[in-house]
Amino acid sequence: MENKIRNFCIIAHIDHGKSTLADRMLEITGTIEKRKLKEQILDRMDIERERGITIKLQPVTMEYQGYILNLIDTPGHVDFTYEVSRSLAAVEGAVLLVDASQGIQAQTLANLYLALDQNLVIIPVVNKIDLPTANVEKTKKEIIKLLGCNEEEIICSSGKTGEGVAEILATVIKKVPMPKALIINYGNLALTDKELKEKNVDVLRALIFDSNYDEYRGVVAYIRIFNGQIKQYDKITLMATNAKSEALDVGIFKPEYKATGKLVTGEIGYIITGFKSVSECGVGDTVILTKKENKLDIQPLKGYNEIKPMVFAGVFPREGNEYNELREAIFKLKLNDAALIYEQEHSEALGFGFRCGFLGLLHLEIFQERLKREYNLDLIVTIPSVAYKIYYKKNTEEIIRSPQKFPDPSEIEKIKEPWVSLDIITPKDYLGAIMNLLQNKRGIYKNTEYLNESRIILHYEISMVAILTDFYDKIKSVSSGYASINYEFLEYRLADVVKMDISVAEEQIEALTIIVYRDEAFKRGKEIVNALKETLSKEMFVIKLQAMIGGKVIAAERISALRKDVTAKLYGGDVSRKRKLLEKQKRGKKKMMVSGKGSVKIPSDAFIKILKR
Repeated sequence: MENKIRNFCIIAHIDHGKSTLADRMLEITGTIEKRKLKEQILDRMDIERERGITIKLQPVTMEYQGYILNLIDTPGHVDFTYEVSRSLAAVEGAVLLVDASQGIQAQTLANLYLALDQNLVIIPVVNKIDLPTANVEKTKKEIIKLLGCNEEEIICSSGKTGEGVAEILATVIKKVPMPKALIINYGNLALTDKELKEKNVDVLRALIFDSNYDEYRGVVAYIRIFNGQIKQYDKITLMATNAKSEALDVGIFKPEYKATGKLVTGEIGYIITGFKSVSECGVGDTVILTKKENKLDIQPLKGYNEIKPMVFAGVFPREGNEYNELREAIFKLKLNDAALIYEQEHSEALGFGFRCGFLGLLHLEIFQERLKREYNLDLIVTIPSVAYKIYYKKNTEEIIRSPQKFPDPSEIEKIKEPWVSLDIITPKDYLGAIMNLLQNKRGIYKNTEYLNESRIILHYEISMVAILTDFYDKIKSVSSGYASINYEFLEYRLADVVKMDISVAEEQIEALTIIVYRDEAFKRGKEIVNALKETLSKEMFVIKLQAMIGGKVIAAERISALRKDVTAKLYGGDVSRKRKLLEKQKRGKKKMMVSGKGSVKIPSDAFIKILKR
């Protein structure tokens, strides 16, 4: 059967038309009835549709010209590269999609290199040829220079009109190799699935490339079968955790779950595992049949590289009694977001919560939005930071992910911060403006490559902190929206940084504590207190906003009191009556501050707003 199976994915930069192309494929193959077809049908979450981006990979099984085509639609934003890498491990081919109006972008290159590392067959496609701004010939030249392919190998398509989509499917059938079973050791012999079957030996080896938590079915594992087969009610074991269970249901994606009762070598599908705990079913684990008495020596499949989160933030429930709900929600999100890491954290001011690690700021925003929408949680999210390496004078070292845990300066020998290698693809007209921005961000220039006579790739090394906040927006601004970026972790380097505390109404706000460069402390402190002044509402008393380092105020602002007109009821008479009322109001406001009744509630979304400002 595997000679009729083709497994492939679509890779591209964000907004190059992956989901729309997938819609046309589903329509042409008749996988979904036309009356049920809607735009971005593989983007299952409301937030994906609203933002017009793919966040989660999504598999689907199609039938076309007698072949079974397993497609995995992947995200295109740099924050979700891990989703792409997991998809690539489950397929033999990749459709490289390039927008005819934008050409090759940074994430196009990043995803292509990931696919080449997996030795996948690449099918180049120029998409959106129906746009008035499409420059097909120029885009083709860029692809030819990048891949070294012939012009005849490049397919022109439009996900909107359907032009060229049938040709893409036909090329997938023709060029993507059929999946082949791997060799398994049986005693002193190295045998194929067929040879093992002749010896009456049942075998299974499947890779979990994604998973999901279903409220009614429990943990659902998305798998690719590399050896043997799995049937409903088979006893299964996960090799990494040694967790044992039963395949309660087995099937394929259409794109909803469709039970088939069996999956064989080369197929992509799902298992209802029966697991209730998210920790038992990890992405990258290998599923095998629970061992019987035989001579099989099954080695686990190569999983995935350990993910390195770049951004860390504290996540706390607004109400302390919602901690358990927050913990369960994060557990479930972790199951289908393998890039997320978290650990329990306690704050004197905010109570119990979690310190979470993300691949970028968008990843954090999506996480926060999903907790709010899917689990109805009101959260306090601290200002994001990176992980610092602290070297102590006692010859010990530690990685600090939370500004609140930053040690006393007298104990520190040196501090290192993470740096990344940064690639920027831009029209050369914006070269000067972008290089000026990178210089202001302390970036280190490496070299320049030319994609063609008008577009270049700038290679830089830069600290992660420098691109954490407003960098993406500024790059788009100085390049009139034409530049695109991609980055990868490089190493830790020395940094001269200090801890800065923020107080509101003379109360220290732990969630706003940040680590800043020593020479930028005043500037950053002034930015934050100014942003707070614009964000917070007036109260009946004066609100003091202060940025402090080691108890010393380095920047301050004030929000004037919201004054009630207590003299409105007076009509003429002695001026002393008016003064008495104003003095009474003044004493009342002072009493509010002293009694603690003058505390200020900061909105849960204010932290991200302050960061972006």
